[in-house]
Amino acid sequence: MNKNLHYESNASLLSSLLNIPAENLACKNISEILTAPLTIKGVGVKKADKLYVIKEVIRRIMEESPNDNPVIHGPEDVSNFFMPKLLHETKEHFMIAVLNTKNRIIAAPTISIGSLSASVVHPREIFKEAIKYPCAGIILVHNHPSGDPKPSREDIAATERLVKAGKIMDIPIIDHVIIAQHNYLSMKEKDLIK
Repeated sequence: MNKNLHYESNASLLSSLLNIPAENLACKNISEILTAPLTIKGVGVKKADKLYVIKEVIRRIMEESPNDNPVIHGPEDVSNFFMPKLLHETKEHFMIAVLNTKNRIIAAPTISIGSLSASVVHPREIFKEAIKYPCAGIILVHNHPSGDPKPSREDIAATERLVKAGKIMDIPIIDHVIIAQHNYLSMKEKDLIK
């Protein structure tokens, strides 16, 4: 392979890596390939495992990017930070953004990983993570693999419970942002956080 990889198509690059014809990959975008590799002709379990490793390496690179500790001015900033981490997940992941007094993210731990449509979260798990840091507030974040960012009744009830717990702990819940397929919803902007 030549040194001008920058100019190669996604299909060509992945074809070289997986040793399968580029035509098998040409109609798919990288997101589809990394999310469901076994649907591609010529990709078996071993090649799918390679793609899962690539997906994880990409996720880790995104975590190490220079923007991994942005100042949060609003839900769009939250989305920009968490979207690369959650976009291709097929199960619900519940995370928090732990903020300092300047609204800079100082940590973003994953609290739980659920099923395709639910992630069970207990207040003790969230605040156990939050108190590890000098935190001025937290933002709740989870993904909807379905692609629809609209909060479920369970999302709303859990958020209300967590907001109450945050008041008791003196750690305010600033927002709850739901990430879904290049889109997001802020529960604060929808007046679902009081």
